[in-house]
Amino acid sequence: MAERKASVARNTLETQIHVTINLDGTGKASFDTGVPFLDHMMDQIARHGLIDLDIKAVGDNDIDDHHTVEDIGITLGQAFAGAIGDKKGLHRYGHAYVPLDEALSRVVIDFSGRPGLEFNVEFTRALIGRFDVDLFYEFFQGFVNHAGVTLHIDNLRGRNAHHQIETVFKAFGRALRMAVALDPRMVDQMPSTKGSL
Repeated sequence: MAERKASVARNTLETQIHVTINLDGTGKASFDTGVPFLDHMMDQIARHGLIDLDIKAVGDNDIDDHHTVEDIGITLGQAFAGAIGDKKGLHRYGHAYVPLDEALSRVVIDFSGRPGLEFNVEFTRALIGRFDVDLFYEFFQGFVNHAGVTLHIDNLRGRNAHHQIETVFKAFGRALRMAVALDPRMVDQMPSTKGSL
């Protein structure tokens, strides 16, 4: 089996991002983004997705975290697209429900080749520490556009904003883990009646 790894760099006047992933990893992770709460959420993707993930970012955080968060989403999406390759043998679809105390979220993903995001999270507050929760939408939009996936995110209930978003990222990691897994019964077959994705 070919290694499903990718390393992607994105350099703009606003950010310099480098992402390395191994889809068949064990959840090893390293982050240096300048956005501590985002690092905490990226760790959920790695641990629950069993994806080795290394992200380094330098951005214009003196203005705010918007560009850094969005560009990490973009670069992570590009890395996934590169690591997955032609999608032969891929499960393609993944889903997960994850609770954390009073909060419950559902994430469903399809490596369809068609970018689409449905993000239904009504946060109970605007900030978690100093992190603006609106930036999570930008992260996922960037990811979706560049990974070429359809992604549905629904926070079904929750009172604590930290719990709300943590359930989203844990469910996202677990849905990714399911979707990128290889199906031994689909070896060299495309998971689509169209014959391509």
